[in-house]
Amino acid sequence: MPDRPPSPPLSAPRPSALRPERIAHRGAPREFYENTLDGFVRALERGADAVELDVHKTRDDTVVIHHDADVIVAPNTRAAISTLTWADICAVRLAGGAHIPTLAQVMDAVADRATVYVELKGDNVGEAAVHVARANGVHYAFHSFDHSAVLRLRASHPDLHYGALFDAGTPDVAVRIAELEVRDIWPHWSLVNTELMSAARGTGKRLLAWTVDDVADAARLTALGVDGLCTDDVRILT
Repeated sequence: MPDRPPSPPLSAPRPSALRPERIAHRGAPREFYENTLDGFVRALERGADAVELDVHKTRDDTVVIHHDADVIVAPNTRAAISTLTWADICAVRLAGGAHIPTLAQVMDAVADRATVYVELKGDNVGEAAVHVARANGVHYAFHSFDHSAVLRLRASHPDLHYGALFDAGTPDVAVRIAELEVRDIWPHWSLVNTELMSAARGTGKRLLAWTVDDVADAARLTALGVDGLCTDDVRILT
């Protein structure tokens, strides 16, 4: 399939400007195994505006969706995804018999119904993920805890959208985000306060909080004005 024109992949329109974007963290992990095709489809059925997922690259350059860097290939035996082929991955069975999907499969299933936020997990997966997104995606963006990987990808593909993840307990996030040339800031929900919101607004960045699984936390963050809430269950978000 030929690559689509590299037009800016803007986020899908939000149904209401009065609430944050509802982002399904790894699909619908409270109903299906995380990062599976069935889970992403269910998240859309539950009203998600976007899905968030993790990508790795196989030995033969297939971009697959899985959180960990390795998988169980036999009883008591794990192998790194980067050492396996796509055929090997196809033979892997997750809990309940679920399969590991490719990024292309999920983007085809999501189509133009939602934004796909791609977290770069595996080493050197960025270029391959961009190729898949351009060929199969409509609304998408890339983010990572590895800010250098994001910035390298941005240098090669400046027309796309990028984000930086920050874990709980990270110091001086409000100061650090000013130095990052990304559109999105992804802080752990516990980091979000008025200072961080002010810093994000002052630098023209969007703020997407993760992983928000408590109704009270969601209400507090919405009142602060976050742009998105990444959750394990979009049903808790109104």
